[in-house]
Amino acid sequence: MRLLLVEDDHLLAEGLSGQLGKAGFSVDTTYTTREAMILGKQENYRGVILDLGLPDGNGLELLRSWRRDGIAFPVLILTARGDWNDKVEGLKAGADDYLAKPFRTEELIARLNAIVRRSEGRIHSMVKAGGYELDENRQSLRSDDGTEHSLTGTEFRLLRCLMSRPGNVFSKEQLIEQLYNLNDTPNENVIEAYIRRLRKLIGNDTISTRRGQGYLFNDTV
Repeated sequence: MRLLLVEDDHLLAEGLSGQLGKAGFSVDTTYTTREAMILGKQENYRGVILDLGLPDGNGLELLRSWRRDGIAFPVLILTARGDWNDKVEGLKAGADDYLAKPFRTEELIARLNAIVRRSEGRIHSMVKAGGYELDENRQSLRSDDGTEHSLTGTEFRLLRCLMSRPGNVFSKEQLIEQLYNLNDTPNENVIEAYIRRLRKLIGNDTISTRRGQGYLFNDTV
């Protein structure tokens, strides 16, 4: 699942990016409203973490601009401690949640997962499709017979993408967009390799191939 982190504190952004990566996210980081505006419009993000105090503009104006353009990804605002006005104005501008600085990374990740779940119409941390449950917290997969498999970070991100929209065909390009950030340079063969690995766990029929189109998670098997 791909995120945009907009934070001008380079040290904080670097640390957050690493922690979010461990939590199963692929993160693009930017430090300015100008670049964030461009990335928000051209990339397919599943969520955004937005600091308000940016060096070249106001994060609230950036959020309002996204919403005016119909960009609907969930946004979690980072704001200074006790600045209730920023919280109120952020929610009015279209934010889905806010978190005051300083904060604990565990809370940020929990809140981020919650707003992404709501955007997908889910209320639990389990992604269920077919006879499988994907645990977002433990990054593991469990089948109906109770068998549980631990997943690597990339396996988890790939399955979460496919299982969050069962029956939806994802092209290799779309999967690469969700699994990797702008600094990565994977090729399409990587997707094929991970699909083969996942099929060894859940069977060839569970992840179907549409020739010339891509892959889908078959929840009717």
